[in-house]
Amino acid sequence: MSTIVECRGVAKRYRQGALSVDALRGLDLQIEEGDFASLAGPSGSGKTTLLNILGGLDRPSAGSVKIAGEDITKLDNNALADLRLKRIGFVFQAYNLIPVLSAVENVEFILQLLGAPPKERRARATEMLEEVALAGLDNRRPAQLSGGQQQRVAVARALASRPAIVLADEPTANLDSKTAEDLISLMSRLNESSGVTFLMATHDQRVIERTRRHIVITDGRIASDERRTRPAS
Repeated sequence: MSTIVECRGVAKRYRQGALSVDALRGLDLQIEEGDFASLAGPSGSGKTTLLNILGGLDRPSAGSVKIAGEDITKLDNNALADLRLKRIGFVFQAYNLIPVLSAVENVEFILQLLGAPPKERRARATEMLEEVALAGLDNRRPAQLSGGQQQRVAVARALASRPAIVLADEPTANLDSKTAEDLISLMSRLNESSGVTFLMATHDQRVIERTRRHIVITDGRIASDERRTRPAS
């Protein structure tokens, strides 16, 4: 099993005028290929900061971060953008779909950025919508989809480029209980059937109970890291 994410001594300090806030304090973490992991902790513990750094959306103040063996702290902005596009899938709390594009166009947008030919990207996008149980809804725009359907489109888009890891920030926060359960089941199935690596920052106990690895971050450090043979029932 290969290491997808490796953090060593990662620190992040934000400055607010004369004040400074340490969001991460020398954090060490490894995520292995095929992990289905939750990242929990109280508000202000550093979850979102860590996710942003792992996704190349922010840079650490100190330490190293490797994604699939490449130290992203040494990349310039262009190379970092390229790595985000090719190696990292994102699922956000607010879905972040493009309103004027259909479901299939939202999914294939990433592939268009990667330079995939039109027929190839349409075939891949259609395949991914089928994978997340949205076959037949290809031409609907986000406003014509329920919240759960929009989040499934976001999952399909995150997986379209076959990334090394999918980072999800509170993916169930805007969903009702039934829809949230369905989304968790979908991601679990994708992890088990296709080996997709997931790291999900969450407060949702339903997500935590279904993951096979549960990481808790407190005051910018890893407080606990529990691996389970089976998800809790």
